[in-house]
Amino acid sequence: MNVVHRGDELRIIGDDSQLQKSLRIFSELKAIIERTGQLKSEQVQTALFGGNPTSKEPKQTPDSTPSTIDLYEKSRKVHPRTPGQSEYIKSILEHDLVFCTGPAGCGKTFLAVAMAINALRTEQVRKIVLVRPAVEAGEKLGFLPGDMLAKVNPFLRPLLDALGSLLDYEQVNRYMENDIVEVVPLAFMRGRTLDNTFIIMDEAQNTTVTQMKMFLTRMGMGSKIVVTGDVSQIDLPPDISCGMTDAINRLRNIKGVGVTQLKNEDIVRHRLVGEIVKAYQNEDTLGH
Repeated sequence: MNVVHRGDELRIIGDDSQLQKSLRIFSELKAIIERTGQLKSEQVQTALFGGNPTSKEPKQTPDSTPSTIDLYEKSRKVHPRTPGQSEYIKSILEHDLVFCTGPAGCGKTFLAVAMAINALRTEQVRKIVLVRPAVEAGEKLGFLPGDMLAKVNPFLRPLLDALGSLLDYEQVNRYMENDIVEVVPLAFMRGRTLDNTFIIMDEAQNTTVTQMKMFLTRMGMGSKIVVTGDVSQIDLPPDISCGMTDAINRLRNIKGVGVTQLKNEDIVRHRLVGEIVKAYQNEDTLGH
């Protein structure tokens, strides 16, 4: 079922049972507003899930396979190009916390950002937060010029690139200026609680166990987290455990947590990228 809000119009798309349930929920919420003059998040949760947020129904039936991600931006749509990518999108739809591992070029970050934009445009969330650990890839960059944001910008650039490839430059700027989209280094997440937010952490293989725990516990009511990374490209010191693999092992059997592993056949960049990844995987001396 999809709910789209445009101006004064609310459009609900689904089968008869979904429409009837939606009408009941909106009638209940309307009655609360008329009675009290306000609407609290707990009351919305109760109307939606009967007071049990963990009973949230998936937005698609388990046997459905997503074919597009509608960005509601000049008719732009993103199409998964492999069965693995379709399963990844399905996992995001059905779970509030998703881990996705896979080699470079398989669409881990791109598809997560597309899903975040869809959730924002359909008012499932009110904000998008894109996060990345500031870890140097095997080389020391020294002291970078500028203020703190200028220093961390090179680490966050891949997330901005993904956002810019999906939305117009002006739209991205407006979202960032109005704090609807936030791109931050992982260290800036400590102490925050994010409600009704789509949170994506990229390059999560470069987090420690402590950092991953800190990040995952930022999740507030109505939020969704997608954690992406390539565990074959860990840039942590050899004696430091990877927070992403640790979290997957700890959490994968918890209800509401999804784990997707994309493979070489899901790579959608230049043909040579898949060959390069395969060649390095065949090396016995490859670290990590």
